[in-house]
Amino acid sequence: MTTGTPILCIGSVLWDVIGRSRASMRLGSDVPGRISRLPGGVAMNIAMTLRRFGLHPVLLTALGRDEAGDALLAYAARLGMETAHVYRSDDLPTDNYMAVEGANGLIAAIADAHSLEEAGDKILRAVSNGALASAEAPWAGPVALDGNLTETLLAEIAASPLFRAADLRVAPASPGKAERLLPFLDATHATLYLNLEEAGLLARARFDTAPEAAAALLQRGAARILVTDGGRMAAEAGPDGVRTATPPEVLVTRVTGAGDTFMAAHIAAELAGAAPDDALRDALRAAADFVSGDVPS
Repeated sequence: MTTGTPILCIGSVLWDVIGRSRASMRLGSDVPGRISRLPGGVAMNIAMTLRRFGLHPVLLTALGRDEAGDALLAYAARLGMETAHVYRSDDLPTDNYMAVEGANGLIAAIADAHSLEEAGDKILRAVSNGALASAEAPWAGPVALDGNLTETLLAEIAASPLFRAADLRVAPASPGKAERLLPFLDATHATLYLNLEEAGLLARARFDTAPEAAAALLQRGAARILVTDGGRMAAEAGPDGVRTATPPEVLVTRVTGAGDTFMAAHIAAELAGAAPDDALRDALRAAADFVSGDVPS
């Protein structure tokens, strides 16, 4: 059952091709393992977690008019996501992500989100033409925003009157795209979700702990920040100070999508009325369940 306020999930919806091995790996390793092809992308991962909590994700993304795009759209619709506003391109293919994971974590990954980037603001038509919102009636609900968008489009969203009333929740997608989120450091309606490496890149500094990174970004002007650090202490910093929590200890079987699960679970907990400390702990538990394999992909 779908309930509650619609949540815009803006960003990448693509196919994840993930190779996983139980062996520790290094450059040049050639080991046995399993290769899977699953629906993924930051926006899709967040939307899938929101659906597990019975919430109402609305996808704003770009898909090709190809077999891969048709399959993703059908999968999202079966899960109960709203897909009516997805931009379908006649000349751009559906995007892909490829990663290799070992017992020692993520070894390497390549995100091919070129079609999403080339589609640009076409994916936002529904929030300007009145289908979902307009300049006269801007979107006033939650937004899960993916840093796979171009630097230019992200900066436009940060300052856009179309989102001035929105509750923006923003993730960088990967450390390589963390600096794209710089415009959101000045956005008073934005909450940033980062891992420790991404926080350091955004602050242009090195941090040893999540609380240190969150406090530093708060000083840099961010309105609210959540920083995770794998199995170590996580932190949230905002107007009421810095709070911390430590994730449950679990056996890690996968890592791709863990940050997206954390972000979506935190949004769901807050929408359900959880207190800040409880929302942080609930999100860490959800991410731990995900990486342990207790939540299906």
